[in-house]
Amino acid sequence: MNLEIITPEKNVFNGEVDSVILPGKNGQFQVLKDHAPMVSTLKTGDLVYEIGNKKETIVVDGGVLQVFNNKVLVLAEAVV
Repeated sequence: MNLEIITPEKNVFNGEVDSVILPGKNGQFQVLKDHAPMVSTLKTGDLVYEIGNKKETIVVDGGVLQVFNNKVLVLAEAVV
């Protein structure tokens, strides 16, 4: 699935990933391929994406998330 992370200042990441773990307002949750469409708010915390056996972490400072047709779009306030 495609993950795109955008802040008002720049495009942080755009690429294919196997899974994403996100800091939701009501707790951490994971998005995998073929996830149902959804929109959620994000709190400050770790966004972890996995490509193969490699995990990368980006700290997001709040924002919103949209999942639709195997595309995960994160509109973050900022990344640390």
